Amino acid sequence: MSQEVGTRPEEPPAATVRTGLLIDGKTVETDSHTAVHDPAAPDRIVGYAAAATQEQARAAVAAADAAFPGWAGMPARRRAEIIEQALGPLDDSAADRAALMTRENGKISFESQVEMGVFVARTRAALDLVDTLDRVRHLDGPPLNSRIHQLPMGVVTVIVPFNWPIAILGASLPYALLAGNTAVVKPPPTVPLALVHTLERFAAGLPAGVLNVVTGDNDAVAPVLTDPRVRKIVFTGSTAAGRTVMAAAARNLASVTLELGGNDPAIVLDDADLSEEHIGRLAQGAFLTSGQVCMAVKRVYVHRSRYEELVAKLSASLDTHRVGPGSDPASTMGPLNSAAQRGKVLAMLAEAADAGAEIRELGTLQAGVASSGGHFLRPALVLDPEPGLRIVTEEQFGPALPILPFDDLDPVVDHVNNDWSGLCSSVWSADPVRASAVAERLRTGTTWVNHANAVVCDDRAPFGGFRQSGIGREMGQDGLLTFTEAHTVTVPGG
Repeated sequence: MSQEVGTRPEEPPAATVRTGLLIDGKTVETDSHTAVHDPAAPDRIVGYAAAATQEQARAAVAAADAAFPGWAGMPARRRAEIIEQALGPLDDSAADRAALMTRENGKISFESQVEMGVFVARTRAALDLVDTLDRVRHLDGPPLNSRIHQLPMGVVTVIVPFNWPIAILGASLPYALLAGNTAVVKPPPTVPLALVHTLERFAAGLPAGVLNVVTGDNDAVAPVLTDPRVRKIVFTGSTAAGRTVMAAAARNLASVTLELGGNDPAIVLDDADLSEEHIGRLAQGAFLTSGQVCMAVKRVYVHRSRYEELVAKLSASLDTHRVGPGSDPASTMGPLNSAAQRGKVLAMLAEAADAGAEIRELGTLQAGVASSGGHFLRPALVLDPEPGLRIVTEEQFGPALPILPFDDLDPVVDHVNNDWSGLCSSVWSADPVRASAVAERLRTGTTWVNHANAVVCDDRAPFGGFRQSGIGREMGQDGLLTFTEAHTVTVPGG
């Protein structure tokens, strides 16, 4: 169903962006490149990303391995000083990189602008923890005295997804580097350009080989996962892809941090504050970046006594959305990043409709987008669907939100705690004490009270998932120490 309003902005000029690989402090050109398309108009090419060979991927790992002894041998505080200085060149280029991000990712300009700042903020949050690395634990007393140091691991490969690649990289890369590791970064194939430009500028302030960047297809870049010199892999993406990464890491028993899919529930209690402010928070929590956020609200369980009110108010809020190209200032929601993702969401909606659920499409499409071939979808609510439908049980990763009424809270909590996913959750109540009590019963990596999604992600705290939503934690002291290994020195003593 399409409903268009307004006028369509002028087409941007033809793309001239072309990125190479970053290996040992140098930009390396490749014989072939991969075209990157605009999700708002897929026939339009935004730029071209280098397509690495396996030999080039191995060279990136070799460069990181060669740089490791010198970087790891520095005092942690000196590494922190170098990383802080390396952030400087990012300030002047932030606007251009944000515009490029919108063109290749599809999300609205404001979100892309925020993303550039998140990487810098997360890097500085990591640097604030530098003293953690110098702490030595002592176990003294007869018959032995032991000292436990935290040592860097070696080469770390970081693989990030398309939705917020630069921001998500900020949850791991600065921590890995601060801890004394060197890195190879693998950008997402559909959204590599702004990330490569960002890392080229950042790496210019680091010693050669400390940070390397490789783009290309999975077979070509396989060595960044399977080379025995890689001692840790950090991956953010789907649960299915996480299994593949974990299998690759197992070949060399490399450590992994996996931040995977999340079918994140919001639990709206019978005393919830459904004011305009809180409805706005819930709408943003579910539909930020067109729903393409791992920590977004993916399903809402609402007490039956508040169901009709919640549906009416959330519908009114979502109906104000204008869906169009992210570069259009009038757009409040951009396209999905790929045709495949759009098709997955549409299939889930069709299945729910066939099963008798009401599908309520909201908002309006900007003029011309229906004929652009872009991957646009209006925000949709799926009302009281059968609990076994895929729109409820799977992570849709798009602008479609199931609303399910409940009568008894305990079965909802039990279901959430035994579900396959356990990344994030939220509890909504006018009573913060009551909400916190429910939140503490939920077995998810993060639980928010009366808010949700990245806008309230506390970068000082560890982030990650339970069960099939991941292994390990990023950010905070916990996240920093996952990039180290404990080294015990024991001597006899009285």
